[in-house]
Amino acid sequence: MSMETQALLVFLLIGLVAGFLASLVVGGGGLIRCLLSGIIGAFVGGYLFSALGISLGIENALVVQIIHATLGAIVVVLIARAVA
Repeated sequence: MSMETQALLVFLLIGLVAGFLASLVVGGGGLIRCLLSGIIGAFVGGYLFSALGISLGIENALVVQIIHATLGAIVVVLIARAVA
């Protein structure tokens, strides 16, 4: 398995976990919805934490990425509900 494939699988797994966690917080649907909200949330969360200069102080990069993606997914879901 190449590094690109591995990175893509890790990214999708982080998105799925983040989407699932966000659906627990704000309610949500099935597997595809969790995956999409988690992937979009990963970008949104990464941008927000970077733009605001927030550092969690956690040394485990995987945990930090899941937290960023989860909080980003929560923001995405809440904005989508407000618009709809």
